[in-house]
Amino acid sequence: MPSWNIHTAHVERLLREEGAARLGVRDVNVFLFGNLLPDIYVGYMVPVPVARLRDYRETHFADGGAIPSPNYEAFWERYVVGGGTSATGPVHDLVLGAWAHLVCDSVYNTHTRAYIASIGVKAGDVTRKRKQRDFALFGRSFDISLRPRVTPELMAACAAYPQYSIGEEDVREAVAVAGHIVDENHAGLICGVPEYDLLTPEFFAKASAEANATIVAGLCRLTS
Repeated sequence: MPSWNIHTAHVERLLREEGAARLGVRDVNVFLFGNLLPDIYVGYMVPVPVARLRDYRETHFADGGAIPSPNYEAFWERYVVGGGTSATGPVHDLVLGAWAHLVCDSVYNTHTRAYIASIGVKAGDVTRKRKQRDFALFGRSFDISLRPRVTPELMAACAAYPQYSIGEEDVREAVAVAGHIVDENHAGLICGVPEYDLLTPEFFAKASAEANATIVAGLCRLTS
């Protein structure tokens, strides 16, 4: 699945090409954090106590399997349409960001399943490692700069996140991790086309474009 440098790059593209106002985003910082939020309690990105860990299938509205596909439509219906959050408040921005995260994971993972099937590669541990390496290379090809900040609005939104509350300590840890990832991208930025092993530049271009278009179309439904 996409790592936080890829999710951050998508947020930067959305803001650059569409603008926050057109997308119905009032608090960019909260929206950015929402784009990272579903990974916080999975345990891959942020060190949190075991007692607070949650299953990927719960945090991402996902099915099972080696390359799970989040059901972002179900999340939208429950928490955007039926969540009862303020149309302009920070909780709503957080929810929209989390939904955008699920869109990215779903699109990239769906494309991955289709691609490896088309070239006769089976899902498994070896394939997972090859995929992760290629996604890591893709993520390092973005010169990202946007990093979330701890603000009262973000803390309040995370405490009121409708699916499950995000504790203050975990918010601060996630913000620190996100900032570190931006620093790592600056230090290890890949200029030019990465040398992928399993996937291809065309694969990433297609998946990235579809993820961006899906997010834009969804968010614009709220402002049209």
